[in-house]
Amino acid sequence: MKVNVVDHPLIRHKLTIMRKKDTGPKEFRELLKEITLLIAYEATRHIELYETEIETPLEKTKGYFFNDKDVVIVPILRAGLGMSDGILQLLPNASVGHVGIYRDPKSLQPIEYYAKLPTLSDSSHIFVLDPMLATGVSSVKAIDIVKEHGGKNIILVTLISSPEGVFYVNKFHPDVIIYTASLDRELNSKGYILPGLGDAGDRLFRTK
Repeated sequence: MKVNVVDHPLIRHKLTIMRKKDTGPKEFRELLKEITLLIAYEATRHIELYETEIETPLEKTKGYFFNDKDVVIVPILRAGLGMSDGILQLLPNASVGHVGIYRDPKSLQPIEYYAKLPTLSDSSHIFVLDPMLATGVSSVKAIDIVKEHGGKNIILVTLISSPEGVFYVNKFHPDVIIYTASLDRELNSKGYILPGLGDAGDRLFRTK
């Protein structure tokens, strides 16, 4: 499976607090932002650096930078919104697109209801954000949409993933690398990740 589990001690600590059923929405939002920021350190490791010359108070020396204007983040509505600020804190010049998807209750197929993306090019580094990679249906649909708009260099960033979801994404998009804080045990009969943390969107926005 093409998945990178970023299991830094800080992430494991913060994720444990998020999993607790009595963790409230304020703390849940803050922790999601913090964990996304920590995952982003690893997920951006591949971005090309450019050499430049700078002057310190003592002498000239070589330095390095990368163009964060080439970074595009695409949260899947609605829960993916909770991850956006974590990456934007590191890469404030990144562009932001949005993809809205829901699952038809009868066919169980993903339905696109909104898509607004910036201009994508071969140099764009695209990060699709979705806290819970459960069945993988929504993530695959979102990646389909990004590719239809010209996206090529795509990374899927999640908080928690299921083996089934990782397999599904790898099956349809083998070129997409997944970064996640945890690869959990399995899905239950209703498509929830076990042990998981419940519905991330409901916990973020207190809709249940």
